[in-house]
Amino acid sequence: MAEESKAKGNASFSSGDFTSAILHFTEAINLSPTDHVLYSNRSAAHASLHHYADALSDANETIKLKPYWPEGYSRLGAAHLGLNQFDLAVTAYKKGLDIDPTDEELKSGLADAEASVSRSKSAPPPNPFGDAFKGPEMWSKLTADPSTRAFLQQPDFVGMMQEIQKNPSNLNLYLKDQRVMPSLGVLSNVNFRPPPPNPPGDDSESEVLHSYMGQSSRKVPGVKKKREPEPLVTEEKEKKERKERAKKENELGNAAFTKKEFAVAIEHYCKAIEIDDEDISYITNRAAVYLELGEYDECIKDCDEAVGRGRELSLDYKMVAKALTRKGTALTKMVNCSKDYEPAIEAFQKALTEYRNSDTLERLYKAERAKKEWEQKEYFDPKIGDEEREKGNDFFKEQKYPDAILHYTEAIKRNPKDPKGYSNRAACYIKLGAMADGQKDAEKCIEIDPTFSEGYSRKAAVQFFLKEYQDAMKTYQQGLKHDPNNQELLDGVSRCVQQINNANRGDLTPVELKERQAKAMQDPEIQNILTDSVMRQVLTDVQENSSAAQRHMQNPMVMNKIQKLISAGIVQMK
Repeated sequence: MAEESKAKGNASFSSGDFTSAILHFTEAINLSPTDHVLYSNRSAAHASLHHYADALSDANETIKLKPYWPEGYSRLGAAHLGLNQFDLAVTAYKKGLDIDPTDEELKSGLADAEASVSRSKSAPPPNPFGDAFKGPEMWSKLTADPSTRAFLQQPDFVGMMQEIQKNPSNLNLYLKDQRVMPSLGVLSNVNFRPPPPNPPGDDSESEVLHSYMGQSSRKVPGVKKKREPEPLVTEEKEKKERKERAKKENELGNAAFTKKEFAVAIEHYCKAIEIDDEDISYITNRAAVYLELGEYDECIKDCDEAVGRGRELSLDYKMVAKALTRKGTALTKMVNCSKDYEPAIEAFQKALTEYRNSDTLERLYKAERAKKEWEQKEYFDPKIGDEEREKGNDFFKEQKYPDAILHYTEAIKRNPKDPKGYSNRAACYIKLGAMADGQKDAEKCIEIDPTFSEGYSRKAAVQFFLKEYQDAMKTYQQGLKHDPNNQELLDGVSRCVQQINNANRGDLTPVELKERQAKAMQDPEIQNILTDSVMRQVLTDVQENSSAAQRHMQNPMVMNKIQKLISAGIVQMK
């Protein structure tokens, strides 16, 4: 909506309807009060209507919001120029050119301002009472006042007033006339007291005028009139000096912090904050000291102050994000339960909305991981875990495998280091045909306890179902290393040997053989063997040249590869 009002304002400005442009720009400012361009545009519209005071106010607001934008100084210079503040206009244009020395608009404005300064110095000062003699009101005022009404009956007085009305500078020619000063008093609403007698030989008309005004134009030897400094220039100079002092205090604080002289660092940061309350980096620096000292409440308090002040002054988003990140870090140091991580995570997330920083992102991830670990720690209860596993066993016996999985899962959450929960859930997955999930649980079971035989049994069962007989046999054999007398593992080895022998004798059905070969062709090792030119020649010799086949069989490496192809069902030996 702000952009829409801004576009309407620009259109009105382009068409010369400056009043409408001001209305539209004002609407946009109400919707987006921190947009410096809107104040700049409205300043230009005010200047076009010769409302230079309003133009000046908007120009100053533009610079406040965007100090290093040259356009703001162009608006400021134009407003000062319109108010006949030529020296201030020159200063404004020069500041803009310090930022962008190539800006043609600023160059042109500076030239106009400097020319105006020259003209103002060479032109004679205007008569301060010239306006009093303008217009028909002059005669009505003189007629209405009893002290001047009689003068209008005197032709020479009327003629004198007419001459002054034509050219107010002629006032100086008639100041010795005793009727002029009372008349001037009536017209300008000033009660002039009678002038003292002029010193002998001094008949200066200007001296008469100054005497009536209660002033003296005489110069006092040895005394020079003190020129008042420009208020704006003085304020800027004081502000600059103040910021320099604050910067030095901050640097002293940084040096003390590096030396771990924390009390000294805090003292300097406090002074910097007191001198310049518009730089929130001093507050976040003090917060860093409190963080180092373990005074987390004070750190958080400083961070909140920095965030509030930063948003109030519309400061750089990075500075606000830094304060929020430091607050989140302090909050992570005060954790006593998983819920204590929630305000820290919220602080990090807010910081990332202000400015996306890799350090803040990493701190957020760490806080989220730590919260999850705390939740697991708080949820840990082996007794409840055993109860849930027994409930799962009951459902397993009833062949209600989905219900059993729910209770085994709860048992794992309550005691994630118990391999029995993973083993039992793997058995359920196998019954439901979810082989990938079953194998994953079986491998987790082996990871937790490499001596737990059921883990090997579950994993091998999945491999056997997938007709990976060689892999299944290896898994059974691994389990037997830890439990040599386990009958389930021994029976598994026997089943694998039988299936491998069947394949070697060609006892598989055509469909089984085709499925097995298709699966084997996905094995990278099988693919490498079949694409090896030497092995292709060996396979040809085995089929066609019995003597060559015998020689190849004496090579252990070749024999191992042929055995791999036979086990996979790719090659059949009769």
